[in-house]
Amino acid sequence: MTQSSGSSSGSKKKVSPLPRPSRRLLCLGIEGSANKLGVGIISHSPPDFPSSDSGGTAKPTATIVTVLSNVRHTYITPPGEGFLPSDTARHHREWVIRVIEEAVRKAGVRMGDLDCIAFTKGPGMGTPLQVGALVARTLSLLHNIPLVGVNHCVGHIEMGRQITSSHNPIVLYVSGGNTQVIAYSQQRYRIFGETLDIAVGNCLDRFARVIGLRNDPSPGYNIEVEAKKGKRLVQLPYGTKGMDVSLAGILHAVETYTKDKRYRSWDQLDLDRDGAEDVITPHDLCYSLQETAFAMLVEITERAMAHVGAKDVLIVGGVGCNLRLQQMMGIMASERGGRVFATDESFCIDNGIMIAQAGLLSFRMGQTTPLIKTGVTQRYRTDAVHVSWRA
Repeated sequence: MTQSSGSSSGSKKKVSPLPRPSRRLLCLGIEGSANKLGVGIISHSPPDFPSSDSGGTAKPTATIVTVLSNVRHTYITPPGEGFLPSDTARHHREWVIRVIEEAVRKAGVRMGDLDCIAFTKGPGMGTPLQVGALVARTLSLLHNIPLVGVNHCVGHIEMGRQITSSHNPIVLYVSGGNTQVIAYSQQRYRIFGETLDIAVGNCLDRFARVIGLRNDPSPGYNIEVEAKKGKRLVQLPYGTKGMDVSLAGILHAVETYTKDKRYRSWDQLDLDRDGAEDVITPHDLCYSLQETAFAMLVEITERAMAHVGAKDVLIVGGVGCNLRLQQMMGIMASERGGRVFATDESFCIDNGIMIAQAGLLSFRMGQTTPLIKTGVTQRYRTDAVHVSWRA
């Protein structure tokens, strides 16, 4: 039996090649491409009974997808410091056994119950990626369980589609290492536009270090909080290049403002708030950086929507948690008669369950990764993946 799904532009319905499970299938996913170490267990089960239409004719119902556990531990560095690959890998090695044990315990399953183990093959930081792949290989050999290597971005997309029930939206993938506008076509996630230099999450993280913001819970979240207190929009470069964006210039420009004589650091704010009027605060810079960078992202997303005739947008990746970005994208989408889909931090920030979801979809198509091909790659393009489970 197969699932059916509507096409994005026409009235024809395409038949999904994804076979329905005949029993409950379980997958454990391991994510460790950056400073988040995540392990999740997901199940795909056949529906209990078919639904019926008004005439009493039985209709196929969707596969039941259940998140059984989704455990994550984050490597957090002191304010003003980033995370190095070697230190991040050391964190993952120290925590991975505990995180896996907790995920298995919360899911209420045993390792022997798993049908497959999925791991992040790339893209990401090389040494942390190797930790996840090594642990996945070890578990596979110990318990004789097949492996499935997963593209990190595809994991974000598939989990976002599952959680939000968005059918075929334009995808804005925004994280610390990636900034891409994506549309699905012919079993590939096609990249319409992307950053020409640094990712938007990297831009936010580096700026947070410049102004001394904490890394707990994350630099991007702390920028979002401080931006709400901003009152002044300073001029920053607007770097859209057709369907692409350039963010290195805006980062350099906002850093330059911290050396301006009008700038007041955190410890100077109370001294100058009563007297001086022409001042630039860290709140103003957080606000200005967000407004300008997010406006660029909204613009290139709208261009992609216009190109393919899509009305809906799905925002995935860690920066996708930002409520201001969701709000700005929502204004644009509503003007086009569309909607914005986004998930909360448990799914938009890097996690193991998204790897499990994409891995189990591949497994249901009969795709596994031989042990000899389980090496990781730091550069793994989103459009290099054959999305065999979609029509």
